[in-house]
Amino acid sequence: MSQSDNSEPALALDDVSVVRGGKLIWSEGTFEVPAGGIVAIIGSNGSGKTSLLQVILGLLPAASGTVRVLGKPPGESNAAIGYVPQNYAAASGEAIRVCDAILLGLNGTRWAFGRTSRDDRRRVAEVLDAVGASGFAKRRLSELSGGQRQRVAIAEALVARPKMLILDEPLASLDLRNQREIVQLLDRLHEDLGVTILVVAHDLNPLLGVLSSAIYLLDGHAHFDVLDDVVDEGLLSHLYGTEIQVIRTPQGGLYMRSSG
Repeated sequence: MSQSDNSEPALALDDVSVVRGGKLIWSEGTFEVPAGGIVAIIGSNGSGKTSLLQVILGLLPAASGTVRVLGKPPGESNAAIGYVPQNYAAASGEAIRVCDAILLGLNGTRWAFGRTSRDDRRRVAEVLDAVGASGFAKRRLSELSGGQRQRVAIAEALVARPKMLILDEPLASLDLRNQREIVQLLDRLHEDLGVTILVVAHDLNPLLGVLSSAIYLLDGHAHFDVLDDVVDEGLLSHLYGTEIQVIRTPQGGLYMRSSG
C-alpha cells in the first residue's frame, strides 16, 4: 500500500465556511492536518461533522475559503481515499460474500462476480490478511458479527491502497472487546502503511491511546489541535455541554468521564 507523502498536509483549510439549506453550519476553518496521523473528528450532535466529511470528499462545496485534500481540490483525490460509512453492511448488501465485497473496493463500477485477475485476487488476499479477516472470506456479510463486518469494511476501504482512510463512527454498536480490537487494528495499519486516518467519534476514550490530534467543531467554528491540547476538561466540557473530567491513570493513560 502507498505510504503517505509527509511533505504536504493531508488536509488544509483556509478560512472555510459551510452552508447547507441556506443555514451556516460552521465557519472560520483554518488549519492544516499533517499527513500520517490518526485524527479524531469530534463535536456535539448537529455541529457539522458529516458536513466536514462531505466537504473533504467533494460532495458539498465550501461556501467560502479554500480546501485542499492530499494537495488537490476536494473530489480530485477521492481515488486515494478509503471511506467507511456508518451503514456499511446496508450499503454493500447483506447477501454479498466478504471476498466479493472487497473486490468492489478495487473497482466500484463493476461487480465482482465476473472474471477477476490474479493480481486482483492476490490483492484481496493481502488485505484480508492485513485486517484479520481471512478466516471468513467466503462467508456472507449477513453471517458476520459486528466486529467482523467492521474488519471487512476497513478491508474494502484499504484494498485500493489509499493515502487517507476516513471512518464514520467505526466503533458504534460494538462491544468493548471489539472496540479494542478495531482500535488496535487501526493503530497497526497506521504504523505499517503510513496512511492518514480520520475517525469520526462520539466517545474518544477507546481511541485516546492511538490518536495524534483532533478536528473539533465548537461554537460554529472548525478547529484543529494536537491531542494533548484537545483533551482539556474545560474545552471538552464546553464541547459536549456537560462537565467532563480527564483522569490520568498510573500507567500514564488518559480517560474521560462525565461528572454532570
